[in-house]
Amino acid sequence: MTEILAIANQKGGVGKTTTAVNLAASLAVLKKRVLLIDLDPQGNATMGSGVQKNELNFSATDVILEDAPIEAAILTTKTGYKLMGANRELAGVELNLADKNRREYILKDAINRIADAYDYILIDCAPSLNLITVNALCAADGVIIPMQCEYYALEGLADLSNTIERINHSLNPQLQIRGVLRTLFDPRSTLTNDVSNELISHFGDKVFETVIPRNVRLAEAPAHGMPILFYEKSSKGAIAYLNLAAELVKQGKKYKKAQGKTA
Repeated sequence: MTEILAIANQKGGVGKTTTAVNLAASLAVLKKRVLLIDLDPQGNATMGSGVQKNELNFSATDVILEDAPIEAAILTTKTGYKLMGANRELAGVELNLADKNRREYILKDAINRIADAYDYILIDCAPSLNLITVNALCAADGVIIPMQCEYYALEGLADLSNTIERINHSLNPQLQIRGVLRTLFDPRSTLTNDVSNELISHFGDKVFETVIPRNVRLAEAPAHGMPILFYEKSSKGAIAYLNLAAELVKQGKKYKKAQGKTA
């Protein structure tokens, strides 16, 4: 069974794209078949996967506008996973969707055609709630929420949780929070630890055990167009994302077993 996971946070600068790219690479190292979909017009996940935005023959824009089949937009990367890239053309797509039927489900319908070829499909969302992000949330089974343990973070997380709940009730009854991921984590900071503890008290086992540390090598890797595992595999950042991938796989087995019992 394919797991389709949106990686989302309405706040920027929390390690969302870093998580999308490095989780995709880490799952691929664990021999999982992975597709990473870049749905952010900035195209950072595309570039972080070693693909230049101006070299895309077809992109997320073509798929959302239904100008090309999703198969045509999927690239094989040097990083072990497949990629559907994005560029700035995606920013203007929403205006063209107003009159389309099932406009919230365009991505879901496209993914359904190829989902069986993958174990994991990860969707890197833009840090805003627009119709493109709604498409991602309607296509996904779960949401991974990267967040920095800082002041006001819990308030932003509450807003995103409410958004997910609304979409669950009105558009996608399968959607749930798959996990909250603590990123840019500095265990020496009292504030970081206080927010982390409050997060666990609110969300319990929805908080991943793995934390992603603040790490220089992790910050450098995107500039070289590669995931951290290809840039500095012995770094703390690389080890953390491998641990996250292993935790996600283990968690997924329990999740599937629970689904089987309720089916």
